[in-house]
Amino acid sequence: MAVLPLVAGRELSSPPSDGISNLRFSNHSDHLLVSSWDKRVRLYDASANVLRGEFMHGGPVLDCCFHDDSSGFSAGADNTVRRLIFNLGKEDILGRHDAPVRCIEYSYATGQVITGSWDKTLKCWDPRGASGQERTLVGTYTQPERVYSLSLYGNRLVVATAGRHVNVYDLRNMSQPEQRRESSLKYQTRCVRCYPNGTGYALSSVEGRVAMEFFDLSDSGQSKKYAFKCHRKSEAGRDIVYPVNAIAFHPIYGTFATGGCDGYVNVWDGNNKKRLYQYSKYPTSIAALSFSRDGRLLAVASSYTFEEGDKPHEPDAIFLRSVNEVEVKPKPKAYPTPAS
Repeated sequence: MAVLPLVAGRELSSPPSDGISNLRFSNHSDHLLVSSWDKRVRLYDASANVLRGEFMHGGPVLDCCFHDDSSGFSAGADNTVRRLIFNLGKEDILGRHDAPVRCIEYSYATGQVITGSWDKTLKCWDPRGASGQERTLVGTYTQPERVYSLSLYGNRLVVATAGRHVNVYDLRNMSQPEQRRESSLKYQTRCVRCYPNGTGYALSSVEGRVAMEFFDLSDSGQSKKYAFKCHRKSEAGRDIVYPVNAIAFHPIYGTFATGGCDGYVNVWDGNNKKRLYQYSKYPTSIAALSFSRDGRLLAVASSYTFEEGDKPHEPDAIFLRSVNEVEVKPKPKAYPTPAS
């Protein structure tokens, strides 16, 4: 295995043995939850570099999220939505979709679990209900296409689907979307993430681009939106363009990191439209990113996403970077000194 310079971060021991579909830090500690195509969800104590628990599923696991430090949820290619009880090493099935479940989120605002599936539906579940799908399912909401990515801020839910559709919901009234939108990018959506201040969302595509969008539909609100190119390189006069798989916002500064199939992680200041930092190249595609709750750590999934088909590739790995303020803090705008 190629020895990466320490700048890549510390490599977690006992990594997944197949593609990493997502990783997330807890909101309460440095625990890290990781889902993988090897049919497992793993819980790590990232600071101590210790594997704390492992859950085996009936098929590849496509997403996972925390409830609190003692439990979490997962979304499976076997169509199941599962609850994981970490300290007991137990799991139960919360419910099912009619096709693989691609995304899962826990809403602290409503106490519900929200899942998005390739069956073109969104489902809301109440994990406090007695076990059994009928008692835990709160509602099913038809989407225009297969669900690819979800993001939450308070009571607002953003759903990105195939066909470049974006639906924005208020969780308190799921009967219909608050806004029905189309991605401003021309190609398939990979990831959507709400801004930490709740005013909009960033959306990335397979074609090396990120769009910065705003919920405010007024002319002044929409005048702020823009898109930019990233995760590209020029080779022999040709532009080589890579999918942007992951977006993660810094919890303190509101700047954000993107990860692409080029193996790079870039940090951006969206307000000032500037790149702040580029980390040294990772062994393979960046499949997922997550900042810890205090923004001191960045978890990076270096995991081939099969964008070029089945071919020999570097082993799947999770790197933990200690984040320096200079990498993520917006630089103040330089104003010209007035003439005296």
